Amino acid sequence: MRDLFLLEPGVIFLNHGSFGATPRPVFEVYQEWQRRLEAQPVRFLGRELNALLAQARTELGKYVGAHPDDLVFIPNATYGANVVARSLRLTEGDEILASDQEYGACEYAWEYVCNRSGAIYRRQPIPLQASDDERVEAFWQGVTPRTKVIFLSYITSPTALRLPIERIVERARESGVITVIDAAHAPGQIPLDLQNLGADFLFGNCHKWMMAPKGSAFLYVRPELQEQIEPPIVSWGYHAPPEMSSASRFLDLLQWTGTQDPAAWLSVPDAIRFMETYHWDTLRLHLHALLTQTLEAFVSITHLPPAYAQDSDYVQMAVVPLPPVPTKVLKERLYEEYHIEIPVIEWAGRVFLRISVQGYNTPDELEVLLRAIERLLKELA
Repeated sequence: MRDLFLLEPGVIFLNHGSFGATPRPVFEVYQEWQRRLEAQPVRFLGRELNALLAQARTELGKYVGAHPDDLVFIPNATYGANVVARSLRLTEGDEILASDQEYGACEYAWEYVCNRSGAIYRRQPIPLQASDDERVEAFWQGVTPRTKVIFLSYITSPTALRLPIERIVERARESGVITVIDAAHAPGQIPLDLQNLGADFLFGNCHKWMMAPKGSAFLYVRPELQEQIEPPIVSWGYHAPPEMSSASRFLDLLQWTGTQDPAAWLSVPDAIRFMETYHWDTLRLHLHALLTQTLEAFVSITHLPPAYAQDSDYVQMAVVPLPPVPTKVLKERLYEEYHIEIPVIEWAGRVFLRISVQGYNTPDELEVLLRAIERLLKELA
């Protein structure tokens, strides 16, 4: 499948988790939307775009299990974190409970809001080597009478751990705690059913594992909470004229924020069709098996136990524990000497290699990684 992607030849790209990679057919659709916009900008943005976005949201809604009017396109997951964090009515002493494995940029959004409101952002450790039951209980130990919001990743960025979000959301609902879910890595890696999940707020990227163009993401808000959302930018949607009005004020406020290029959003349905055409649900099983074999092979090289208790803890992205090494040097040498693009992560005082596998990766590429790490760990010890 390598020829279906635009990736630079000669590079072993094992970092799909950072920014994704868009297939050629989807990228061509993306460019065609841009040409259509430039051919007649007034007609496209002023008279056609509203219906086009509604259709794109309908197809996205089918894919993630949500009503299209409860979804709005946004540029990225960090944008979604900012929208939600700034919209919640937090007061001094309110607590936001997160795990110790959240994405830094989203944490900064909460830090900013807490500094202004007097709320408190708390990180509760969640073990890697544990069962889901143990993880739920470990996290819930951080809940106090002051806990107003739970903020968690569906799949964490630094450790690639798939958290038992469904069970935590259910327990939070019973306790009257607001749930905000960072699903940046979830769409395209795991099946989603947002309506049945019951999270209050959830945002996810389409440009990562769904392989849509960069700048495509979505925010989901339960209907009864949509009136709480405050737009980061106030524009024409604040008093949307009939020809621009959407199905709800929620959409109007967030969808119309000034002139922008909507081509990435409109290409999302084609990214979904690309996955259907190439049977991505089946392919994902093969990629998971390839990743599992690679993790097992690393144990004999590093002589360290695997990061996870079971292979259901990860999907197409996983971390490998490494002995103490200079992370920057290791990352640079992997790229300069082996042309391997892969992140080396420091988390909780430990060093990890985060491996992403996608349809364009091969077993031979993972073998090159294994041999490279085997050699470099000896030299950098």
